[in-house]
Amino acid sequence: MAQDNLISIEFTAQELSDWDGALTTIETILNGKVVNLTAEQRKQYGKINNKRENWVTKVRNYITQRADIKPNSLNLVEHDKDLSARTAIFPRMNRTLSITDALTDTVKLISSDLYDNSLAVYGNVKEMAKRNEPGITPIYDDLKAQFPGPGPKKTGPVPAPAPVPTPPLP
Repeated sequence: MAQDNLISIEFTAQELSDWDGALTTIETILNGKVVNLTAEQRKQYGKINNKRENWVTKVRNYITQRADIKPNSLNLVEHDKDLSARTAIFPRMNRTLSITDALTDTVKLISSDLYDNSLAVYGNVKEMAKRNEPGITPIYDDLKAQFPGPGPKKTGPVPAPAPVPTPPLP
């Protein structure tokens, strides 16, 4: 039942410490600068794709050329801070997403290995329980709780089928 090992990796204590340190550094840098939106808020706000990004840049260029087109309500300093922050965040976010995707895929393979190996052990324990090997029944009973299934078949009298109504005669 066990498959070939899909992935084999390990981390040294130093690598894990360095990784944790790097994450702490990132969290420290981002503290007070990032937000967490609710699911509803995420639906409320749009995002800028390539086409919109070009348009936003074009609008900013026009404001530079013609200050009279800027509405009084637009705070240009804040607008430029937003533009600068987005420009800084975006490539780093993409790198982070790429790392997250790779970690997610790696964890999937590790999880598959672990589950397949556990199924192989469970199958072995099940066979040992069928042979009534000493001390196996409590282990088998504990492990089989993962697979409750429909339960044992009930025996006893079979209920009579419900009567079929006869249609009225014409």
